Amino acid sequence: MNFKFGIEHEVAFLNSNGQFADFANTSFDAFEAIVKRLPHYEQDYPQLRVGDAGIKLKRWYVEGFERFAETGEVVDCPPKGIEIRTTVHNSIEGAVSELKESFQLLSVEAERVGFVPALVSFHPFRTEFVPVPPLNQFETMRRKESPEMQTAHIPMLTQGPDINLSAQGLSPTQLIDIGQKLTYYSPFIIPFSYSAPFYRGEAWTGLSVRTFYRTGARPAAMVFLEHASDLIDSTPSLTQIARIPAEVGRIEFKAFDSCGDFDLYASLSALLKGLVLDQTLIGRRLVPDRELHQKSAQFGFADDEIYTAAQTALTAAKQSLLQAGDLLNCSLLKRLERRLQQRTSPAQQMLEAYRKGTPIPEVLTQAYVQSKQTQSKQTQYSLA
Repeated sequence: MNFKFGIEHEVAFLNSNGQFADFANTSFDAFEAIVKRLPHYEQDYPQLRVGDAGIKLKRWYVEGFERFAETGEVVDCPPKGIEIRTTVHNSIEGAVSELKESFQLLSVEAERVGFVPALVSFHPFRTEFVPVPPLNQFETMRRKESPEMQTAHIPMLTQGPDINLSAQGLSPTQLIDIGQKLTYYSPFIIPFSYSAPFYRGEAWTGLSVRTFYRTGARPAAMVFLEHASDLIDSTPSLTQIARIPAEVGRIEFKAFDSCGDFDLYASLSALLKGLVLDQTLIGRRLVPDRELHQKSAQFGFADDEIYTAAQTALTAAKQSLLQAGDLLNCSLLKRLERRLQQRTSPAQQMLEAYRKGTPIPEVLTQAYVQSKQTQSKQTQYSLA
């Protein structure tokens, strides 16, 4: 079975004053000026979607809350950061390598104008996004078009990745079943990525504020289908119509927190591939179990139920990769096995730095700084 991979990663920033840059203090134009300095690759199209608003013109684009006039045209987009999306690759290595390169280019251009990348999965200081001015009639009607549009305010406080993969020959029924499997096992595997331990300017009581408030209202997984007749009704959505031909058959996992170490995305992608290949796990859910996700967000692998089910999922993924003869991606699971054995998440390191006196903004930038230092020393793709 031939797989293809892609990654979408949202980048938040601190401004030149050391403040968290967001919709309240940063304009769309400020971030768009950074994007304009970045290259445009003609060969990326048509596999990358441009979108109706015309904002998504490159591998990088300003992510925000699109505002519409009563006549339907986009008139503003209060930002939350800049999203990086990779092109489609035949290997996990290829997708991660491109992400590293794109992040490095983005960091250089952002720092030229006073913005520094900050690893964020949930806004560390604000607790709500309120559109100003209030939604007009067109916008109000538009939000009724899908469950995701109805909860579009939630992502304005969150940053997180979409790990995308597809495999040739899967039917709509098989794709939907995989989406339900990933939705079921989501609360058990996402602690590998937790990186949202701050809320209202201080340490939160758990490991992922993002998961606690987001998952349940928003999907854990989504699959893209060619025909509307194959879609199934759910809130949040599990299925969506493919918007361009390159999206047909895409399996999109949306519940991981952001990772400052992009090699962790390689391990998580390998885990998802193994779960797609697996034929033994029986758990399925149409929509995420909100209460279980909230327990996972608070305790992570310290909770015995989460820990045991994560072991089951990781073992199944490893066995399926071994059976497929995929030793390369099987080796990527080693770091997840170590993290599970230690019952740790990246959030615990962030909390430790904060408790030793490091201010939250510095904690957020350190994750990326350490990642860039590590990547600059590596000449080969890491399997650690």
